[in-house]
Amino acid sequence: MAQFDVYKNTSKKSKAAYPLLVDIQNSIIDNLSTRLVIPLAKRSNLRSLKANRLTPSIDYEGEIYLLFTPQMTSIQSDLLVSPIGTLEAHRDSIINAIDFAITGI
Repeated sequence: MAQFDVYKNTSKKSKAAYPLLVDIQNSIIDNLSTRLVIPLAKRSNLRSLKANRLTPSIDYEGEIYLLFTPQMTSIQSDLLVSPIGTLEAHRDSIINAIDFAITGI
């Protein structure tokens, strides 16, 4: 598992709202049974959200998603089976959103 890998959300409860999850956990702590993830929501499914630093727009596979940083959570690592891509190119935006959520800066 690599930091910033993208996975399909397999949760029956949340996959309609958040079809994708991005793994944000650094590989230095791969030995845990859980992974920190942030869900991605399709921008087209949302009316208006003005928290650009907290929920940055991310272009992935021709679709605009919002990184839903306030919904950051941990899940069992065995639920993340096969990555379908990576958001490594958006590393700075992801780190900035996490930093903003924690420090407000």
